[in-house]
Amino acid sequence: MSKSNNTTLIILAFFSIYVIWGSTYLLNKIAVAELPPFMLAAVRFVTAGIFIFILCKFLGISIAISKKQLLNTIIAGFLFLTFGNGVVVWALKYVDSGFAALEISAQPLLVLILMRILQGKKIQPMSIVGVILGIIGIYLLVSQKEVLSKENSIIGMVMIFVCMISWGYGSLFVGRADLPKNYFVNTGYQMLTGGIMLFIASILFGETWSSPLEWSPSVQLTMVLLIVFGSIVAFTSFNYLLKVVSPEKVATSTYVNPIIALLLGWYFLDEQITLQSIIAAVILLTGVYFINTRKKLVLLSRFSGKMASKSKSP
Repeated sequence: MSKSNNTTLIILAFFSIYVIWGSTYLLNKIAVAELPPFMLAAVRFVTAGIFIFILCKFLGISIAISKKQLLNTIIAGFLFLTFGNGVVVWALKYVDSGFAALEISAQPLLVLILMRILQGKKIQPMSIVGVILGIIGIYLLVSQKEVLSKENSIIGMVMIFVCMISWGYGSLFVGRADLPKNYFVNTGYQMLTGGIMLFIASILFGETWSSPLEWSPSVQLTMVLLIVFGSIVAFTSFNYLLKVVSPEKVATSTYVNPIIALLLGWYFLDEQITLQSIIAAVILLTGVYFINTRKKLVLLSRFSGKMASKSKSP
């Protein structure tokens, strides 16, 4: 694959995890108002996984994997989907879609800390600046009375935080694990195994299942969007990026997702956007800039140093 094609894929993949995933908070919020959370997530991921394997069959892509790869996809499916996503959907029963996305914006900080603890990786100064700006933005957003006064919001916040740890560790695990080389196949196995575990969780928690024919038209449309775009397109992009860029860069999607979630929640669900929220959003995006441009700034610094040395030489 040429360098230009690879760059285009990376840009499209980032668009998917930035914008499409940002919209899934709204979609899940709409659906969870009518459907049990674990059932909702189970149907979404199992259907997406089966659909991916059908596409692989038509495209002539082999879905054969080793036992080690199967085990790793099960682990990744649990960290990302069964726990990391299923519990977030459950928490949306108690918090606004925009707020859930805003809290998850702190994930890059957790990723950097996990990378330091588990991998011994040094945290670069520019990354620290970006994360600090992100934390400031998050504080401004969640410290508002409109957010804290909602009933059962505390339990929702706590569970979302635990999910963030699961996603953060999952990001590091996938970056090093032996997984199917084809990102489409990799996504399919994670979706299917993660969805099956959510199905088991739904039964254990005694959720009441219903036929899609009994769902309202809005929930039916929401589920289609979640399966096609939120699951197949965005999650495949996510797995691709974890292999070609650093985990902390992938985690910057959690800075942009809240902006998308806030706007969609305001437009479709009448969720309030205050001046403080707008200021916080600007700070969050500035944090993304610092993290994403770290390498460029380092190269610029080195170039400037070389030029300065040459100007001093006779």
